[in-house]
Amino acid sequence: MPTLPWITPNPATPGTGAVVMASRFEVRSLRDVPRFFLKSLAVWRLLRTAPGALGASLIARPLKRTFYTLSAWESREALNAFAGSELHRSVMTGLRSTMKDSTFTFWDTPVEHLPITWPDAHRRLAEQHARQASA
Repeated sequence: MPTLPWITPNPATPGTGAVVMASRFEVRSLRDVPRFFLKSLAVWRLLRTAPGALGASLIARPLKRTFYTLSAWESREALNAFAGSELHRSVMTGLRSTMKDSTFTFWDTPVEHLPITWPDAHRRLAEQHARQASA
């Protein structure tokens, strides 16, 4: 599965900031990949209409059992509202037993820096993963 390109569900207000979240999920086995991918697409559809969502992209690496998400939000409250929505919560709860590892990182950026590039997101995820491993 290739990268789902950056989408812009809601236009950003020039001169404002965005909260960015990048995540890396690794499932336990190849048998878990189809289920994780299908559930990810359900969350992707929800994100396309989420209030406060400024952009998002997804990378699926099924043979490596790894998925990456990248999203930008108008505020931490908008991000938290999405993460706390019934569909998102139920998907995450349902997938918990399939997860081997996950990493999340957050940062603020001016909306003029959107869309975020994947190399930047991967670098930040690697730094966060290293911090988690050394803790």
